[in-house]
Amino acid sequence: MKQRIDGVTPPYEPETDRALHRWMPPGVAREPLMLFKVLERHPELASRMRALGAGLLVHGRLSDADRELVIARVAARCGCAYEWGVHMATYAETVGLTPRQVTLTATGGPDHPAWSGRQAALLRAVDELHDTARVGDAAWSGLREHLDEPEVLELLVLAGWYRTIAYVANGARIEPEPWALALPGTDRPGG
Repeated sequence: MKQRIDGVTPPYEPETDRALHRWMPPGVAREPLMLFKVLERHPELASRMRALGAGLLVHGRLSDADRELVIARVAARCGCAYEWGVHMATYAETVGLTPRQVTLTATGGPDHPAWSGRQAALLRAVDELHDTARVGDAAWSGLREHLDEPEVLELLVLAGWYRTIAYVANGARIEPEPWALALPGTDRPGG
C-alpha cells in the first residue's frame, strides 16, 4: 500500500529542520521519523501535538517500562505496526522487556505468566479502554494496587494519545522505518 501523505523532504527549511529535531529524543542521531515528517505537513498541528507527546515520553510520571508496555499494547491492539515497530525497536530492550514479552504485547493476554501483577494490570486496563473506552471496577482496582492517582491519569492520557498516533499512522498509511521491528502477525513493520 502506498503512503497517503508524503512527509516533508530535505533540504528542509530552517524552521522545519528545527521542528523535526525537536520531535526526536535528545541524543538520537537518526533521521527524524516519517511520522514526524508527515505531521510537519501541518506545522501548527504538529507543534501542538509535540508538546503533549514529548511530555508523555520524556517527562512522565510512569516508569519507562510502564510507558513502553502501554504504548506497545495500544499500538498492537490498534493494528498500528508502524508505531509498535518503532517503539519496540527503540525502547523494548532498554526498559527490560524480554523478546518473549515484546511478542506478547501483540499476541498474549494480560493473564500470561510472563507478566508481573503490575504489567498485567496495565495490559488489562489498556485492553478494556480499547474495547469499551472504559475501565471496569476490577481493572481499576488492579491499577490502583500499583499506581497512584496522577499515574493512573497519565496512563489514561497515554493510552488515548497513542490511539491518536495509531489513527494518524494507519490512516495515512505511513511507511515503515527500515530499522523497525515487525508487528507479530505481519510480514513487515508497516503491516
